[in-house]
Amino acid sequence: MKSRVLPFKAKVVEPIRLLGRQERQERIEKAGLNLFRLDAEDVYIDLLTDSGTGAISVAQLGRMMEGDESYAGSRSFRRLEKEVQGTFNLPYVLPVHQGRAAERILNSTIVGPGQYVPGNSHFDTTKAHIEYARGRCVDLTIEEGRSSTINHPFKGNIDLEQLKHFIVEHGVESIAYILMTITCNSGGGQPVSMENLDAVKEICRAHQLPLFIDAARFAENAYFINQREPGFSDSSITDIIHQMFDGVDGLTMSSKKDAISPMGGLLVVRDQELFTKLRTPVILFEGYVTYGGISGLMMESLAQGLREVKEFSYLDYRIGQVTDFGEMLQQTAGGIPIVEPVGGHAIFVDARRFFPKVPEDQFPAQMLCVELYRQGGIRGVEVGACLAGRNPDTGENLRPPLDLCRLTIPRRVYFKEHFEYVAEVLGQIKERCGERTTGLKFKVEAPGIRHFDSTFEYIS
Repeated sequence: MKSRVLPFKAKVVEPIRLLGRQERQERIEKAGLNLFRLDAEDVYIDLLTDSGTGAISVAQLGRMMEGDESYAGSRSFRRLEKEVQGTFNLPYVLPVHQGRAAERILNSTIVGPGQYVPGNSHFDTTKAHIEYARGRCVDLTIEEGRSSTINHPFKGNIDLEQLKHFIVEHGVESIAYILMTITCNSGGGQPVSMENLDAVKEICRAHQLPLFIDAARFAENAYFINQREPGFSDSSITDIIHQMFDGVDGLTMSSKKDAISPMGGLLVVRDQELFTKLRTPVILFEGYVTYGGISGLMMESLAQGLREVKEFSYLDYRIGQVTDFGEMLQQTAGGIPIVEPVGGHAIFVDARRFFPKVPEDQFPAQMLCVELYRQGGIRGVEVGACLAGRNPDTGENLRPPLDLCRLTIPRRVYFKEHFEYVAEVLGQIKERCGERTTGLKFKVEAPGIRHFDSTFEYIS
């Protein structure tokens, strides 16, 4: 593990506390064994998400003080619009309050009943909004992306032959659009290569199909291209981003990730006619088109975050910190089974390998999340069988290729000592509980994206 050059220093700190074991047990039982239902003050190290949980910079704070809260045509919107256009080379910008709002508006506008949206491991809110519009998601991620042990530099890639076959088999008219998620969160934070992205663009052009990108972690994907893909080591992050978005029809983005903003999202498109169609639902659901449900100070924060996230020194430390954490876990006594190679924003523990004797339908990843809190006050999140939900046509439980406990790293928040503690707790859980033979079952199964609000109980 090499020494990291930190491109920042702490200026303000926030106290955290570790509750006693008995208190943690009471809290998690009261929460129905669901980490979402815990109060944040009861958590010692919070690795639930990197969405809006990063530390803002002094430049962001300064820009926020300049926020123009005018209802229409504010200076803050014009600054944001210019920054977004310069980042993605796409002309039409609609701010929204967060990423799922952009997903709702886009999918309710362009997805028809029964239409398909092929892509690479659609994230939970994306999938839910497509299905809410009565569409269907089709996961065409390459086979390597369905394994935690295969080492492939771009496990988020779409299987090109499968995509071509699907288009021919189902017909262009049955497909609303193609979606590329960069990086691919549900598959372990895995990136997409430029070669694969360009090939998908060609397929879309050949069949006149729209291509949209889920751009929540676009800069992290660009960093992986710079580091892993031949021919890009001398390219700047900005140039790689421009090439990534060249020729795409638009993007949705949760700006709480790679814009390092506490709140905000983006819906950005190339076509003026589509932009006109999207304006009405933005006004109905979010607010006027030049503020989209977020304040002027948040638009300033978002614009500044888009500048900072493209800095190589920031990305090198950000992704390096995640890599170091992964190596730390692999070197823990007994070794913690994680998705390899390590992705850009989180470590994903393979819970089926962590608890090899627990049946797959007894939520081993959710159980690992519960044990992390019980034994260490650490909050992670399940990305597996509970999150996958049910087949919208048959009602059958979906069984994803991987059942993962995601330990997500907030930007510029935690340091080496925090991760050493997490590694120690995981090692203790593996030693004490790794031979468990039973897991969890639903106590109350919530509808929709069920991992947010379902409750569980232990199977005796």
